[in-house]
Amino acid sequence: MKKVIALFFLMILTAGCAVGPNYKRPKVDVPGMYRGTAAQGEKTPAQQNPAHQASSPAPQQASQSSEQSFGDQKWWEVFRDPELQQLIRAAIQNNYDVRIAAAKILEAQAQLGITRADQLPAVGVGASALNEREPKTNFPVCTDGNCAWATSPAYGTDENQVGASMSWDLDFWGKYRRATEAARANLLATEWAQRAVISTLVSNVAASYFQLRAYDLQLEIARRTLVSRQESLQLTRTLSDGGAGTLLDVRQAEQLVAAAAEQIPDLERRIQQQENFISTLLGDNPGPIDRGLKLTEQPQLPEVPAGIPSRLLERRPDIREAEAQLIAANAQIGIARAAYFPQISLTGESGFLSQAVSSLFTGPAGFWSFGGSLTQPIFAGGRIKSGVRLSEARKKEMVMTYQQTIQQAFRGVSDSLIGYQKSHEYRQRQGVGACRARRSALIRVAVPQRRHQLSGSADQ
Repeated sequence: MKKVIALFFLMILTAGCAVGPNYKRPKVDVPGMYRGTAAQGEKTPAQQNPAHQASSPAPQQASQSSEQSFGDQKWWEVFRDPELQQLIRAAIQNNYDVRIAAAKILEAQAQLGITRADQLPAVGVGASALNEREPKTNFPVCTDGNCAWATSPAYGTDENQVGASMSWDLDFWGKYRRATEAARANLLATEWAQRAVISTLVSNVAASYFQLRAYDLQLEIARRTLVSRQESLQLTRTLSDGGAGTLLDVRQAEQLVAAAAEQIPDLERRIQQQENFISTLLGDNPGPIDRGLKLTEQPQLPEVPAGIPSRLLERRPDIREAEAQLIAANAQIGIARAAYFPQISLTGESGFLSQAVSSLFTGPAGFWSFGGSLTQPIFAGGRIKSGVRLSEARKKEMVMTYQQTIQQAFRGVSDSLIGYQKSHEYRQRQGVGACRARRSALIRVAVPQRRHQLSGSADQ
């Protein structure tokens, strides 16, 4: 019965309470909708212009505050170029930033295991054997003023011991539980950090690939322009030799050829540097990059749904990482406050001790000891108080970092939506200008032909 009572008392001690504040998510100002989403009933400039509607159909605008979000789609569903998908897969597997982030996760897991072990007792076993022999020794013996030498016999000692020891710092105030909570939050933060690295890597690879394809298109146009201007220069020289042109026309044509030719080396430089950058993202040495679809052949999504702004807090890895760091900082306050209270430790040792190995586990060879200690800090020169203030200040810093990360996330989404919408409007206006230019070109070709036909009819 006494053992049961002692065990029950021990369980109460180990359960205890955890000092320090429990985590509560800070309040954040979440907008009702993203800036950049087209409001219901609002018409874009393309929709307001009937002529533009006839020439170039307006793409669907991002719907406001819908459950679906573009961020929930998988990257292989967004980027349909097979070669780009292969590059992204290679980058996720070989990129050094991703591999470093994975190594940090392993570090955080090991640190969590070390911290969590502090809640449990430390038990060890050991064995020792000591055999000691002392030789004969001569020493003086003096009695009544007469001294003589005496000899002590040789002797030896044998001591054999096997035992186990236990030490346990009781977590009555939750110091180690708060430390485990902080370590677990740090592990979660590193996992979200890895997801953020992967998300950024996919974005960088895709953006770099599209920029590379844009340089390829520019180089193709520059080469065609050079060929066209060389042909025009040849024609101008022929006209000048025949007396139908001037030397000034030839010089102007030569300048146009030189201007077109100087763009090609610069574009080739940009292409090779872009390939080197993509190779680095892939974890490879600088080298050429395989191409897939042309820039003009890339499939585009007709709509970019923004989703509900509050869902952004659960989806963005950078926000989740900042919140995990805030949870860890909040747990550190409990660790600092636990230093105000007494520290309770239990120690115990048990085993067998005998001069002969044969009788080590028999007879009266067994021994045991059990004890406990309680240490209450009285004066520490303000160290404990300053530690609490330090942990509270770090939590305030993490709260502001968390709120700042949320604001930056909303800004990034709004900037992307605005850029998407205005880019479509820009392309639509360019389409109107191109359509009108084609019509003007047709008119310039058709009018002389019509005049020639009318003059031919009049001659007849």
